[in-house]
Amino acid sequence: MSISDRCCNITPFLVMEINEKAEAMEREGCSVIRMCVGEPDFDTPACVNRAACRALDEGKTHYTHSLGIRELREAICEDYAERYGVTVDPDNVAVTQGTSPAMLVLFSTILETGDKVITSDPCYACYDNFITFAGGEPVKVPVSEDDAFQYRVSAIRKALAENDRIKAILINSPANPTGTLLSEERLKAIAEIAEEHGLWVVSDEIYHGLVYEGKEHSILEYTDRAFVFNGFSKLYAMTGWRLGYVIAPPHFMRTLRNLCQNFFISANTMAQWAGLAALKEAGPDVERMKATYNKRRVYILSRLKGMGLTVKHEPTGAFYVLVNMRRFAQRFDGSSLDLAYDILEKAHIAVTPGIDFGQGAEGYIRFSYATSMDNIEEGMNRLERYLKEF
Repeated sequence: MSISDRCCNITPFLVMEINEKAEAMEREGCSVIRMCVGEPDFDTPACVNRAACRALDEGKTHYTHSLGIRELREAICEDYAERYGVTVDPDNVAVTQGTSPAMLVLFSTILETGDKVITSDPCYACYDNFITFAGGEPVKVPVSEDDAFQYRVSAIRKALAENDRIKAILINSPANPTGTLLSEERLKAIAEIAEEHGLWVVSDEIYHGLVYEGKEHSILEYTDRAFVFNGFSKLYAMTGWRLGYVIAPPHFMRTLRNLCQNFFISANTMAQWAGLAALKEAGPDVERMKATYNKRRVYILSRLKGMGLTVKHEPTGAFYVLVNMRRFAQRFDGSSLDLAYDILEKAHIAVTPGIDFGQGAEGYIRFSYATSMDNIEEGMNRLERYLKEF
């Protein structure tokens, strides 16, 4: 039997391939330091767990409104008002089973076959697959380490001049894989371009709250021609709960609701009540986790630089460091994937190859510091030995 082209065109998520190889090595008794997957190592805050248990005890185990329980959508709006001073109507929020389904329904809503979306190169590995699965085409705009991996407005305008049918500009700040923030100046400029050309800005704000220097801004502060993705996985250590949301203009909500009804019915009921507790009660837990991430960030940067590795612009958000290791990848014809597997097999450290995030990160390696300080220290010790023997 044949498999559909749209499914055959979905590329592997290399970070998960590396992680699964690490799991296999661990089953064979090997000690592997995992610094590949962007998953918080913290337990979910106790107040969140209690809310989920309470929901179970109270029989809240049935379908909810397809857009999510009203209480959670109202709390999301309150959170955006408090953090960014923007007004969001609960009827313009769709709660989903993680941010990935939000991307799937949104790109399916706004893209016709052949429509294009501007994305940065490098960017989160799965963006292109969501866009192409919905019938769209990503238009890659290079961003460079010399410019802190930020969009250049001139490069966006060049892409617009060279391509027709561009529907949206996709931004992610703080960014995966770079951990860098888009400046307020560039966010404003991107919003102005969207207004000028009748485009939409799609803003992935999943790492908001995990910023250690400077301040993150929502695209909703600068334009109404915007969609926002966010969720609970990263900030609240709730990856396995699968809870996210999309904020959209009113015109799109009926269609988003139809897709949610047909494809998902509703997000997990207990997880939604848990998410409400996260927004209302988990502030102290978030501050504790954030302070710990920052200590890890400072430590890993000092160790990497001590090994002579280049980090021109220190990441100030999320929990990633993207490191230029092209001189080591040369042994593998420039392949960061082969280098990552070599590091895994010889140093027993699981890291993410830059090519997972686009050609612009080929020869780079991403390190995640969403693991314990003991693991980071041991991982850096192993990496130092590996590089000395290289």
